[in-house]
Amino acid sequence: MSRPESSSNFGPRINDRIRITPVRLIDETGTMLGVVETEEARRLAMVAGLDLVEIAPDVRPPVCKIMDFGKYKYEQAKKDKQGRKTKTFEMKEVRLGRSMKVDPHDVEIRVQQARRFLLEGHKVQLVASYKGREMAHKEIGAVKLNDAIAKLVDLARLDSPPRFNGKRLSAMLSPDRARIDAYKRKHPTPKPAPTKAEKAAATKPVGDAVANGDTATSTAGETAVKKPKKVTKPKKVVAATDATVATPTSTEANS
Repeated sequence: MSRPESSSNFGPRINDRIRITPVRLIDETGTMLGVVETEEARRLAMVAGLDLVEIAPDVRPPVCKIMDFGKYKYEQAKKDKQGRKTKTFEMKEVRLGRSMKVDPHDVEIRVQQARRFLLEGHKVQLVASYKGREMAHKEIGAVKLNDAIAKLVDLARLDSPPRFNGKRLSAMLSPDRARIDAYKRKHPTPKPAPTKAEKAAATKPVGDAVANGDTATSTAGETAVKKPKKVTKPKKVVAATDATVATPTSTEANS
C-alpha cells in the first residue's frame, strides 16, 4: 500500500498530482472563479499555458491557483535565501561593575566592548550597580555611567537616559547607522598580516634570477632560483723534467 503524498516532502501538488475534486480555483490574474471540478481547472490552466498549483491543501475544498510554477519556485527560493541572510540583532548588557569600587581601566575595557557590540548592530544597555551603603552616594556611579555614554555617542544614540531600577543604574543605547558608517570610513579595517609563505614569496629575488637565466621550474609549476655552483680551481701539477736527475758524486767522476 503506497503512502499518501506529503506536500512538506514534495512541495505543493501540481497538475495531475491534484486528485481531490472539486477545488476552489483562482485564475492567473488573482480572480476567484469559485468551486470547479479539478479536470476543468486543469483544462483552464492548460489553455493559459500555465500550471495548476494547490496552494491551500488543508481546507475543503482545497484552494488551487493557475500560475507559472517554475517562476513561483524561483521566487520562493529567493525569499528563503534572503531570510537566511537576515542577521538577528540582540540587546547586549554591559556591566560597569560596582559604582564605588570599579577601576577606571575596567570601565575603559567595558566601553570598548560596548563599541564592538554597537559596530555589529546590537543595542547596548550600560549598567552600574550599587550595594548596601553605596546607595548614599548615587552620584559616583552616575558620573561613571555618563562618562561611558559620552565615549559611545559617536556610534550610538541614547534611547533611554540613566535611570534607577532598584540598586541598578542603567541606560540604553542603540546603534546609529549614519554615525557608524562615518566611523568606518575614517577607521577602515586593517588588512590581515601576511603569512610566512607570502613573506617568503615576496623576499625571493625571482626577477633578478629570471633576468640572468638561472631559473628552474619546480614540481608545483613555480619558478625557483638556482643556487650558483661553486667553481673549483684545478690543482697545479708539476711535471718531472731532466733537471731533477741526481748529480753524480766526486768519486764517481774521478773514476
